[in-house]
Amino acid sequence: MTDALKRLSDEGVAIWLDDLSRTRITSGNLAELIDQSHVVGVTTNPSIFQKAISQGHGYDQQLTDLATRKVTVDEAIRMITTADVRDAADILRPVFDATGGQDGRVSIEVDPRLAHHTEATIAEAKQLAWLVDRPNTLIKIPATKAGLPAITEVIGKGISVNVTLIFSLERYREVMDAYLAGLEKAKAAGLDLSKIHSVASFFVSRVDTEIDKRLDAIGGDAAKAAKGKSALANARLAYEAYEEVFAGARWAALDKAQANKQRPLWASTGVKDPDLKDTLYVDELVAPNTVNTMPEATLDAVADHGEISGNTVAGSYDRARADLDAIKELGVGYDDVVQLLEDEGVEKFEAAWIDLLNSTEAELKRLAPSEG
Repeated sequence: MTDALKRLSDEGVAIWLDDLSRTRITSGNLAELIDQSHVVGVTTNPSIFQKAISQGHGYDQQLTDLATRKVTVDEAIRMITTADVRDAADILRPVFDATGGQDGRVSIEVDPRLAHHTEATIAEAKQLAWLVDRPNTLIKIPATKAGLPAITEVIGKGISVNVTLIFSLERYREVMDAYLAGLEKAKAAGLDLSKIHSVASFFVSRVDTEIDKRLDAIGGDAAKAAKGKSALANARLAYEAYEEVFAGARWAALDKAQANKQRPLWASTGVKDPDLKDTLYVDELVAPNTVNTMPEATLDAVADHGEISGNTVAGSYDRARADLDAIKELGVGYDDVVQLLEDEGVEKFEAAWIDLLNSTEAELKRLAPSEG
């Protein structure tokens, strides 16, 4: 069942699970996925935690304790989520040690309501790193305009970062620039650059979902022929940008100081369109020094029928440019799409955070001891 996953790993793609729950930790499931399915990392987000806390009884004891202490719902969420991330990080610690810190990592997100507030994001990132207190943590910071200087500042303090919600090629270049600026600050401060890691989460499936919806509205054979191609084209051109930036003179100076490249991470790789193969965004985004974070359904699909046939990104850049040019010629505005997706991404994570607050508050009330 895991031959395709092994081939993917052998091609230089780190397989991370896009999910976490206390039950997954305590049941031994996470350890099993690491052992049998080549999983070497975990990503989380507000939606994942909201689902985990609202289902089952895995959090009842901690919630009861928190309710007894009469903590605020915000504090409760931080205690619950950082506990899960800390435990998952401990399970992944052998991977972290074996890969020199590159993998074996668990990501935790800053409060998405801070996405447009630079200083608050920096403060939250520092607090999360302190709370989890594990070297194999990545703090997730969104690639908003306000997030970019926060990325530089947090990296500059030696905290490893997962930059999330990247949709556009222009913004991705700004993210890499923010990372390099952070490394330069860390170097000037005398920090050990070899200990600082980062991934840049470039979102995939949502690009096809939005562009294909617009192509359907346009109609015609040319629009139909262009469907299902934009997300891969966008991601492949992102990898081209990565290769360019990390072969430049600015990087060379940091490379001499033992800095780590910021790896592209393919996020949102669960296929939404039933007309597309369910392993499309894994099979067609195989390239060295990348991460693919998958929901469990996609992980299982790749294990069962993924077609891993070597590097599927190299040599694809001209075709990718042609595919994006085709949608522009049909009247789909690329810049409009990627800005909309960023705005919606922040809004969806904010909404999920509010749902998480509400779910946790309801659980605290349910489990609160009776007075008297």
